[in-house]
Amino acid sequence: MRLKYLALTAAVAGLVGVSVPASNAFAKDSLFVPLFTYRTGAFANSGIPIANGMHDYLSMLNARDGGIGGVKLDIQECETQYNDAKGVECYDSVKNKHPVVIGPWSTGITLALIPKVTVDHIPVLSMAYGLSAAAVGADFPWIFNPPDTYWDGMSIALKYIAEKEGGFAKLKGKTIGFIFLDVGYGREPIPLLNDFAKDYGFKVKMYPVAPSQMQSQGGVWLGVRRDRPDWMIMWGWGAMNPTAVQEAARTGYPMDHFLGVWWSGSEGDARPAGEAAKGYLSLNFNAVGTNFPAIKDIIKDVVNKGKSQTPKDMVGENFYNRGVVNGVMIAEAIRNAQKITGKKMIDGSDMRRGLETLQISEQRWKQIGLPEFAAPIHITCQDHDGHGPVYVQQWDGHKWVKVSGWISPVKDKVLPLLVDAAKDYVNKNQPWPKRTERCDDGTL
Repeated sequence: MRLKYLALTAAVAGLVGVSVPASNAFAKDSLFVPLFTYRTGAFANSGIPIANGMHDYLSMLNARDGGIGGVKLDIQECETQYNDAKGVECYDSVKNKHPVVIGPWSTGITLALIPKVTVDHIPVLSMAYGLSAAAVGADFPWIFNPPDTYWDGMSIALKYIAEKEGGFAKLKGKTIGFIFLDVGYGREPIPLLNDFAKDYGFKVKMYPVAPSQMQSQGGVWLGVRRDRPDWMIMWGWGAMNPTAVQEAARTGYPMDHFLGVWWSGSEGDARPAGEAAKGYLSLNFNAVGTNFPAIKDIIKDVVNKGKSQTPKDMVGENFYNRGVVNGVMIAEAIRNAQKITGKKMIDGSDMRRGLETLQISEQRWKQIGLPEFAAPIHITCQDHDGHGPVYVQQWDGHKWVKVSGWISPVKDKVLPLLVDAAKDYVNKNQPWPKRTERCDDGTL
């Protein structure tokens, strides 16, 4: 069923994975929400469920509620294949259609778009990916990366490992391996990892995986077997993840000491190794499963009516629900912008205000039909991230099981580095425009 689904998706990507011009009537009376997705290529196994979750949640709001605030959403996909140049092409093709927000779904594409959207005044929502320093709202008023930066994620991974070892002091003399996709995404958390290593006296062994080698990692794992690191942390994506999990199992690496970031924890990442993957760990910031009123509404109003590309048995899987979280952030920011401005037809500048004051409390998650689906999200004009808690999940051979409570980032370590990194970015990209946008909370 799953293989058939993937093949079908690839076959029709040219029809549904590329933006299709909306009718003038629909475009005039709707809010344009382009979705940059990748349903084809080496990253499709990760990209497809996320694309489906985003699309289905927003489509459900159209079907169930008539949109947001009485305005329907014009949802169009543009296929990027996780390719920076294609992502920029997608942006250039939609920027004059007045999108309320751009979701690049790639750190590389995000990095390429930051200078462009800063001039064009179109907000970017790079949910838990992209440039970590963009959390600093004073320097990046148009970029948002909630609920966590990659530096938050690395600090949480190390915090979890330290807890298992008996405290950060117990990491002295140990070796932590870091296997990562050798692109901007994978390299992003390295400065923080090295900083922690210096402070706590552990060694770091780097295992870069080139995009061309994602499915042939035998040499990398021979190195792991030779070096015998005490823990392995993975920053993988697409075909890299299931290959790494299978290779780790084949070489006998202890799976309960192998911890992936939140982008290395889909069912598709662990399932191919089956029972051999039992014990593998990853970070997560959303719930798994379908036992939520809003997910049931998606099934009823979208999936069961043939308006989704998602097989029903894949609704509720981790990355599908991750796409739902992204859809929620888009929808709640639109709703917030409408409330702030008093306008139903908002634009990108209004959406920036909606994002900068976005609050999704525990009560609000419940109100939208997703109780305990994710931790509260709190964005401010100064903090475009929120630095929220995440939890650790573990593969039991068949499914993901939550094995920790919510773990907060090591903020006293992360926040100063983010400020320094933002200054460094601005200095290296002069002339960088100074923020002139007013904050609704009266600051900046």
